[in-house]
Amino acid sequence: MGLTKQYLRYVASAVFGVIGNQKANIAFVTLRGGEKGRYVAVGACEHVFIWDVRKAEKVLILEGKKHEVTYLCPSPDGVHIAVGYEDGGVRIFSLLNGESNISFSGHKSAVSVIRYDALGARLVTGSRDTDVIVWDIINECGLYRLKGHKDSITQILFLESKTLLITSSKDSFVKWWDLDTQHCFKTMVGHRTEVWGMVLLNQKSRLITGSADSELRAWDIQYIEEGKEVGEPQEKKVRTLLENEEDDEEGLDEESDFCLQRILSCKKAGSVLREARDRVVSLVTDAKAKVLACHGLDATLEVFTVLSEEEVQKKMDRKLKKAKKKTKCVRPLSQGGGEDVPELVVERKLSDEIQKLANIKASSKIRSMDCLLVPNGEMKVALLLQNNTVETYTLKTSEKNPTGTKTSRLTMGGHRTDVRTLAFSSDNIAILSASGETVKVWNTSTLQVIRTMGCEYALCSLFVPGDRQIILGTKSGKIQIFDLASGSLLETTDAHDGALWSMCLSPDQRGIVTGGADKTVKFWDFELIKDQDSGKNKRLTVKHTRTLQLDEDVLCVRYSPDQRLLAVSLLDCTVKIFYTDTLKFFLSLYGHKLPVLCLDISHDSALIATGSADRNVKIWGLDFGDCHRSMFAHDDSVMFLQFVPKTHLFFTAGKDRKIKQWDADKFEHIQTLEGHHREVWCLAISPNGDHIVSSSHDKSLRLWERTREPIILEEEKEMEREAEFEESLAKGDEPVVPGETKGEAEPAGKKTIETVKAAEQIMEAIELYREESEKLEEHRAACKAAGKEVRALPQPSQMYSNSYIFPSVIYHYILWVSLILSTVFLFSELEVSLLVLPFPYVPDLLKLFNGYIQQGLEVELVCRCLFFLLRVHFGQITSNQMLLSVIDELRTNTISKVREIRDVLGFNSAGLQFLQREIESKEDVMFFADATDRFEEKKRKRRKRERAILTVT
Repeated sequence: MGLTKQYLRYVASAVFGVIGNQKANIAFVTLRGGEKGRYVAVGACEHVFIWDVRKAEKVLILEGKKHEVTYLCPSPDGVHIAVGYEDGGVRIFSLLNGESNISFSGHKSAVSVIRYDALGARLVTGSRDTDVIVWDIINECGLYRLKGHKDSITQILFLESKTLLITSSKDSFVKWWDLDTQHCFKTMVGHRTEVWGMVLLNQKSRLITGSADSELRAWDIQYIEEGKEVGEPQEKKVRTLLENEEDDEEGLDEESDFCLQRILSCKKAGSVLREARDRVVSLVTDAKAKVLACHGLDATLEVFTVLSEEEVQKKMDRKLKKAKKKTKCVRPLSQGGGEDVPELVVERKLSDEIQKLANIKASSKIRSMDCLLVPNGEMKVALLLQNNTVETYTLKTSEKNPTGTKTSRLTMGGHRTDVRTLAFSSDNIAILSASGETVKVWNTSTLQVIRTMGCEYALCSLFVPGDRQIILGTKSGKIQIFDLASGSLLETTDAHDGALWSMCLSPDQRGIVTGGADKTVKFWDFELIKDQDSGKNKRLTVKHTRTLQLDEDVLCVRYSPDQRLLAVSLLDCTVKIFYTDTLKFFLSLYGHKLPVLCLDISHDSALIATGSADRNVKIWGLDFGDCHRSMFAHDDSVMFLQFVPKTHLFFTAGKDRKIKQWDADKFEHIQTLEGHHREVWCLAISPNGDHIVSSSHDKSLRLWERTREPIILEEEKEMEREAEFEESLAKGDEPVVPGETKGEAEPAGKKTIETVKAAEQIMEAIELYREESEKLEEHRAACKAAGKEVRALPQPSQMYSNSYIFPSVIYHYILWVSLILSTVFLFSELEVSLLVLPFPYVPDLLKLFNGYIQQGLEVELVCRCLFFLLRVHFGQITSNQMLLSVIDELRTNTISKVREIRDVLGFNSAGLQFLQREIESKEDVMFFADATDRFEEKKRKRRKRERAILTVT
């Protein structure tokens, strides 16, 4: 048997070059009781980066799986942070150790907003699938799903005192939900366009909404007690309203709602005009709602101050005094003093309560922002910009005309624009990346920036032999040479009249060849000339030697490793091969339907691979120019192609966000590297072939590492087929509870491949139990026929005896499966698995549940599963005569066992309280006294600081 060719797997090693993702928001966090306003959390592709803005360092990485982060929300206690993802999942991370122990899955598309309640016990998430889901963090389960909006959810607010929820959406509606009854009792329709944000002010008695215009609308919230709205008895009012409804065909209007349904009234109080004319992107307040900040699609952040009731009253008193003084001056003398002067009334406006404080101008367009107010009255603002930058500002709100002061700017760890060219140094130590404004050199092992140099818009690059200088080809057609030791620009040479699309180092390392949009290919030699600045030292330059004129724009040029041939791809979809020494035409490779964007030649100069915008890769022989194979490579344009050194394996990168490896001899697809969330522009392979670096439109650079794990192609293809099947299976119809009609509230779980697999595991366990039970019955029948003693079913004390090892183990195996599923999944997902379970398996499961409850095994989990199955299959269970005795036993056993467990818990709680009182009385100490004293001391100090600040202001 011949040896098969072995391929080694490449795996993701690191993500770098990205400071903040444009899809997610920015949020202030606190690490280990540190200073507030020092750390910010931002999304970075599938990860979350925690940055120390003072030191400009990355202090913690919350690692995700493969989906992009879309929203961040720190918990009220500052210990955890909830992270929403593109696939609709939510994970809760601990900021102490960076681990995630809780995850929720209920949305079908990206999570657009997350909100904690005041205690941090419940989490509410909104998504682009128009659903709002309420999660119980303590029980790690979904409570219910609220449906009613017709477009993406943009903001969620809690009103804990009234157990109410406010949601806004792009469907222009603001809905009010009662969490006790799980229904929408009010819909605000006062917006003509999408509602992009909203906040609560004045102790949650005023709602501010931001829409697609320059107006911030204010709404006054007035809570109405039941039966006391108009002063008449509730029954009489309801009866009157019912009579009015019968008389009027249109039913009740907005002003005559039921008193039982009308929890509050919300009336428009006015509007605040913004300077920006575009839509609101972010609308944020600090924790105490004293400062309101908003921004649009531009680079200006508008800050408003919200005056307290005392401050507003003082202002109104001053206005009234001025008005009285003005009236006295204007009143004619003929009126005398005998007539009564009417009492003056000064109208209270919204502008008297919300005043413009300042504008903060950022260095680029703002994507997201967060703010907090420190005790000294200083406001800290964190801005995530569109150009992969984080900026922080401070604003002294106590001043009359404050101005924002920039305190930090995170720019070193990434480029402002997309990286369009990459290169490895010859010793595999350094990585070169160049974008539209800077070129950076990174250390391969630490991924830290070694050098940052300003440049023009770079399209191609390479290291000069010796790795002391780098050369860039720019969009303006220039060649720029940089010195790495000093980080300075040595020379800029005008090379082409159009964009310089491609550059290649000659195999003898004595020069380069460039191709541009001016339809020419130019050859350059390296030279050392005397530096005019220093006078003594010599510096590198390039000297133009030859020019090859062509009929079309040049997109890519490559030398063959033996320097005998030169391959040039043109805009006419062909690749021309020329002899290097004489520049005579040798071959024309045609067959692509769109221009060839990339090409490369193998190390032995035998093969040339071309990638095109027509999504195909073609492999050609360089001896006769014949096409060996044409392969459909990507779902979009092939942007880059490169051979692995000293092999016939090559990698391609495409606009479909994927990187693929191919075998040019066997014409086989080896593996796909998935991780980028936008188009992949380019990649570079290290000279030893151990590392690959790639750049994407998501601003990230990714390092891939070659492992020693071999790839078996058949297994890879089988895994791809399984993944496609599982994905199609999870996208099937959602399971429906028989007899339930769809309304505003639905179960929180959703059907996934995990829940389907969990249902299959339960079915397999039940079938195994059936088989073993039948074997046991057969064994008993055989014993009875032989006249031997027939033993009874194993009792709890005999469950692990040798005689009954198989049925007893299987008996407990089903419970073990349920336990494993309950620990791996949330109970809401376990509910979906039970919902998928066919009814023929339910009777056996009910009998097993009865046995578990009798023995006191996991009573809480078994009862929850039992009640769910009874609710789902109520009709079939009650109509089955065989299950009546089982249900009756379950009723008796469940009540008695739950009462027994409750008594044990109550006894234990009373015993612990008694022990606490005994110890405290004997030793004259109080449990948790130190913690209580420290907490009270902190509260006293905080109140003292606040009083001092109010006195100063």
